[in-house]
Amino acid sequence: MTDDPKTLVSTEWLAKHLKDPDLRLLDASMYMPADDRDCEAEYNAAHIPGARFFDIDEISDARSDLPHMAPPVEKFMSRMRALGVGDGHQVVVYDSAGLFSAARVWWLFKLMGKDDIAVLDGGLPKWKAEGRAIEDMAPIPRDRHMTVRFKNQLVRDVTQVAHASKLGSPQIVDARSAPRFRGEAPEPREGLRSGHIPKSLNVPYDVLLNDDKTLKSPDETRQIFEAAGVDLGKPVITSCGSGVTAAILALALERMGHNDWSLYDGSWAEWGMFPTVPVATGDA
Repeated sequence: MTDDPKTLVSTEWLAKHLKDPDLRLLDASMYMPADDRDCEAEYNAAHIPGARFFDIDEISDARSDLPHMAPPVEKFMSRMRALGVGDGHQVVVYDSAGLFSAARVWWLFKLMGKDDIAVLDGGLPKWKAEGRAIEDMAPIPRDRHMTVRFKNQLVRDVTQVAHASKLGSPQIVDARSAPRFRGEAPEPREGLRSGHIPKSLNVPYDVLLNDDKTLKSPDETRQIFEAAGVDLGKPVITSCGSGVTAAILALALERMGHNDWSLYDGSWAEWGMFPTVPVATGDA
């Protein structure tokens, strides 16, 4: 793969740059509640040297009833300062699933106007499989000022998505599994209807990943999106269950040079809850 410090870097790249003074490494592991795993405890037991723990559920909008919505700018800045992450840093984010929640944090940084962030391809599993160093000591962070320029164009709310659904533009692409998209499988969160946003298309996030949870090549990714009916000459809104795997689609789009995308932050956790918005079932 070609390393790109603004989208995706390899374990080889990280090993080479691990001790760079301006590198900041974040462990953004998270799981669904049903998985019954404690990501912070797992981080404390074993993480890549120098990594700080990024708590996606805590660094979120506490005013919202929806899960891990993007935090207010001030909260993001204060939490990053506490982690010792700020202006002039190259950030690399990974997770313990390979490529799952790390892309969400990549999107959050992009949303805040920070472009020097990349996801570690294959994450912690690939790093460990290669026999690379891990540690159980958290680094001592030093405050660093962060300048934020919020990019409204990278996020969409339910009203904007409803408008796109009605008009058929921008295209809405759903990262959930095909059975959930078609309404054949129940949602993992209680109280949500089954199905998908009308006129949306389905690209399950896992079809973009290789067996080792690395991201497929830009050419393979392009073919997958096109096979799902996505017109890569037009803008895309990515969606999923709660705005996490939608970011994997966004990362894949960005990596192949499709920069006209945004993410529906509320995703199905919001859409599936509202009785007033339409739900489609079956194929797109």
